[in-house]
Amino acid sequence: MVEPRLRVLLDGTPLLGARTGIGRYTASLSEELASLSDVDMRAVAFTLRGWRKLRHALPHGARARGMPVSARLLRQCWLRSVFPPVELFAGRADIVHGTNFVLPGTLRAAGVLTIHDLAFLDNPEELAPSDHDLPALVRRGAARADVICTPTAAVADAVATRLDVARDKVVVTPLGVDAAWFAARPPNQELRDRLDLPSKYLLFVGASGPRKGLDWLTRAHDSAPDLPPLVFSGPGPHASGKRARHVGYLSDVDLRSVVAGAAALVLPSRDEGFGLPVLEALACDVPVVCSDIPALREVADGHARLVPHGDVTALAEALREAVSDPHAASLSAARRAHAAGFTWRRCAETTVTAYRQALG
Repeated sequence: MVEPRLRVLLDGTPLLGARTGIGRYTASLSEELASLSDVDMRAVAFTLRGWRKLRHALPHGARARGMPVSARLLRQCWLRSVFPPVELFAGRADIVHGTNFVLPGTLRAAGVLTIHDLAFLDNPEELAPSDHDLPALVRRGAARADVICTPTAAVADAVATRLDVARDKVVVTPLGVDAAWFAARPPNQELRDRLDLPSKYLLFVGASGPRKGLDWLTRAHDSAPDLPPLVFSGPGPHASGKRARHVGYLSDVDLRSVVAGAAALVLPSRDEGFGLPVLEALACDVPVVCSDIPALREVADGHARLVPHGDVTALAEALREAVSDPHAASLSAARRAHAAGFTWRRCAETTVTAYRQALG
């Protein structure tokens, strides 16, 4: 029996502006969904200004819709009711997918909500002022959603327990690694000169923020002058100095080269929902050091050095071990094979399974 074609309305707001993890997830998922014959995908942006840019951020042929309304005003409305329903602005849909923690109001469509992590519950004081209502919004969305998607089983279990929803309502939709990462090469001289990269360096990739553990990383690095310099890539303020350099937000092409040229990648997060840089580094055959927390333990699956969060001595020693990694053929093959198991097509297919569960 042929399944009917799904009319999916995706929250494409994360596609606007510089893309960090959620933006990359939304972009890659939308590209794969647009290529599936059983999905008719549209995207909508919730922003007063700039929503017209969405059409240029979507895959070829995908249609864009806008809600030229303040996102803050919409959130206040959706905290209390499903009005205004997104279908009023974007047309009928079978599924409305909130890709970034917030489930839009719906009229008849089934609701699917992606919850990437629960950092907003653990440390609400670290939220931006514009996100002060996020905990209440997510709780309401989780209760109203027909299905919740999470990137790891660790987050799925936490969502079920802490947001008081049935575990079988939560579907794990692991993120993917673009094929280009497996062909990435270290930076050429032109890129090294442009970014002022050291000949050998440790690398952190991601936005800055308290939960990323950068203070811990800086203390560990300062305690070990024998380690290579530290390079930070990503938006936001990062440490800089004689032994640390911030190269800013990089294009996808430049980022792949910078990762491929690192002596090791380090992700010292206090909290993560997935940790995509871990897999991307493994795809490049770059050793990885990360904090020993449930999501990173699940994603790395034995292919990274895990360190108890906050242990300065242990982190410095793990970085030393990673830098002296012999890149043995067996380690290289295992790292790359593990990363190859995570594809955006698989992410899209498990998401479509979640859509059909929501309708069922």
